[in-house]
Amino acid sequence: MEFGLKGRKVAILATDGVEQVELEEPRRALDAAGAVTHLIAPKEGSIQAMNHDEKGACIPVDFTLADVRASDYDALLLPGGVANPDKLRTEPLAVQFAREFMLAERPVAAICHGPWLLVEAGAVAGRTLTSWPSLQTDIRNAGGEWVDEACRIDDKLITSRKPDDIPAFNAAIVREFGNRIDEARVDALSEQSFPASDPPSTTPTSIGGEGAARS
Repeated sequence: MEFGLKGRKVAILATDGVEQVELEEPRRALDAAGAVTHLIAPKEGSIQAMNHDEKGACIPVDFTLADVRASDYDALLLPGGVANPDKLRTEPLAVQFAREFMLAERPVAAICHGPWLLVEAGAVAGRTLTSWPSLQTDIRNAGGEWVDEACRIDDKLITSRKPDDIPAFNAAIVREFGNRIDEARVDALSEQSFPASDPPSTTPTSIGGEGAARS
């Protein structure tokens, strides 16, 4: 069995208004590491990316939210752009998709305005994360701790502030996605080899983090 990102599936959730560089560069890094990446959106066809205030490329959608389940994927990437997460957080399927990754304790990475969707999903309480500065009040009001750092790792949650942080963000997601997916696979293999006499519930009821025990 091979470990690392080779052949592992990463969902990229985005819609119109996504910041092009925050989608394409992390995706390129994941693809280069051997991951299989799928762009998932509320609608089929393509989404309109942005280069700041200017229109960028139209990026083909691989699957719609109605076609996939969070359990189909090993990790989740949430790019930014102002309009992108603002639209996604009004889409119940998008909110639920992100929430299910956090509940299942699968790796999640979000950059710039991307954490807005995690706020809507009720997934930042007890967490320490970063983002575009304008989100800090929303994050704190949702029970999270906001920090001004290029890249912050809180357990399986990786966040960054802006396009300038992409090199640090890419390095972190390739490393942490690979490590965290490996840990989950080892745990699963251990469970198969040495099943517990009274296994715990497979459906978590809360979303934790490094600060969850203090909340």
